Amino acid sequence: MVPLLAGVRVIDITSVLFGPLATQILGDLGADVIKVEGPDGDVVRPVPPQAAPGLGPIFANVNRNKRSLCVDLKTDEGRRVLQALVRDADVLVHNMRAEAIDRLGFGPEAARALNPRLIYCAALGFGSDGPYAGRPAYDDIVQAASGLAGVHMVRDGEPTYAPSVTADKVGALHIAYAVMAALFHRERRASADGPGDGAACKERLQGGGTYVEVPMFEAVTAFAMNEHLMGATFKPDGGTGYHRTMTRNRRPYRTADGWLGVLAYTHAQWTRVLPVLGRADVLDEPWFADATQRSARSDELYGMLASALPQKTTQAWLSLLRDIDIPVAPVNTPDDLLRDPHLDAVGFFQPNFDGETPVTRTLRQPVLYPEVEGARDRPPPLLGGHSRDVLREAGFEAEEIDTLIASGAVRSTD
Repeated sequence: MVPLLAGVRVIDITSVLFGPLATQILGDLGADVIKVEGPDGDVVRPVPPQAAPGLGPIFANVNRNKRSLCVDLKTDEGRRVLQALVRDADVLVHNMRAEAIDRLGFGPEAARALNPRLIYCAALGFGSDGPYAGRPAYDDIVQAASGLAGVHMVRDGEPTYAPSVTADKVGALHIAYAVMAALFHRERRASADGPGDGAACKERLQGGGTYVEVPMFEAVTAFAMNEHLMGATFKPDGGTGYHRTMTRNRRPYRTADGWLGVLAYTHAQWTRVLPVLGRADVLDEPWFADATQRSARSDELYGMLASALPQKTTQAWLSLLRDIDIPVAPVNTPDDLLRDPHLDAVGFFQPNFDGETPVTRTLRQPVLYPEVEGARDRPPPLLGGHSRDVLREAGFEAEEIDTLIASGAVRSTD
């Protein structure tokens, strides 16, 4: 944990991965993230294998640096608890449908009436200003709708999903930066207004909240289409699809005993690699020196890589291509990554938890802040593991907390 967001309190009413990964990033940066869960907990808690009840691997890897409050928001008392938390929070993030969060009484207007300084982030499937608003959205649905699966169809004749919850993770990154931008805007506006006297100054400093909407469909479409908008950037019938990435020969290449990723891109790189592939003749072709013509022949050039690499072993090619400064890497499987020497050297999978947990391997926050002193991470919480602490901090007396737990409005394992 790097305490860049220390003092920021986040109410996290999200589940699965789209929202939880985003709020974990905020927690990794030092925010106090309170994960609000219903009586059954986040739906990915029971995904196997479980090291402890309700602690599956997907949950563990997107919910560190959080505290769990288990509260039944279908009860009046449960909603009263959340109201108390919202009044003192900096950020609220949810990934519920608009009608569901409104029904609970925590839509943007209601929540910001409780706390005008609140940064309210709605993580949605589709933007609220379009005809798809309110439709259910899961990773597979968004991969299909956004063009992420369809680019494979254009190239290969058949669409396919990335074997990863790519849409959720892309959306999560948008949530994280959007919330931080809104926080910065709020603080800068308060600072720019400067010190003042009386009710007007107090009103300025108490307000400043922002409604933020992150629709996964739009976020992933932007991710998928940045390079593929191509000629349609300039005219309606300009065509889409970046030809270099759409060529069938742009792929991992088989060697004599494995697979490699190789990328020659510039004129200088192709000039160095073609002789090694036994194709020095291409250097004399009139089109080779022209970047536009060379780019148009990407499939042909990549085909030369595909034809040559089976002639040597993976290790032989790694040595040879690195010697001439050609970007190259072995094709790693997830198991290979657990033994990768670079990741091992930087401690990428090493946990740094403050407290006992069955988690023995996790994913380090990849961004480094060498000049900021870090702190140990909170382990992923058990369901309701911090209910009493959170309620106590929110101003509830011990007897009142006991009553809430006895009624079933709140559950606690602490």
